[in-house]
Amino acid sequence: MTQTDPIADFITIIRNAKLARKLEAVANYSRMREEIARILGREGFIERYEVYSEGRGKNPKFRKIRIHLRYYDDLRRFGPLNHISRVSKPSRRVYVDSGKNVSLRGGTGIRILSTSSGVLSDVEARRKRVGGEVLMEVW
Repeated sequence: MTQTDPIADFITIIRNAKLARKLEAVANYSRMREEIARILGREGFIERYEVYSEGRGKNPKFRKIRIHLRYYDDLRRFGPLNHISRVSKPSRRVYVDSGKNVSLRGGTGIRILSTSSGVLSDVEARRKRVGGEVLMEVW
């Protein structure tokens, strides 16, 4: 089955794992997904991520990415990841200029942007003075 929006599928995998109070979520690997996971880890929304190979002979096309979710309590009820949603969709692209890139929820949330300098958080994009496509919002 082909994927129309692989980023939205990745977000849904993370959101469903969080709602099911899982410790980790596993998805197929792509560089975009790895960059998103890197930003989520650096901003403290997830514990860590790892890329591993699966299948015969460690064929690279069977690579997966495992996201280790972060929780504050032993019952896995509370964590830093409360909301994750796709902003720009294939049917409606959303772009932001470098001057109009304002903080989300008073700085407690982040936007992840696809820019000419790579995939960046909104804070990094403001620092580098670049705009781009808003991929997702997280808080």
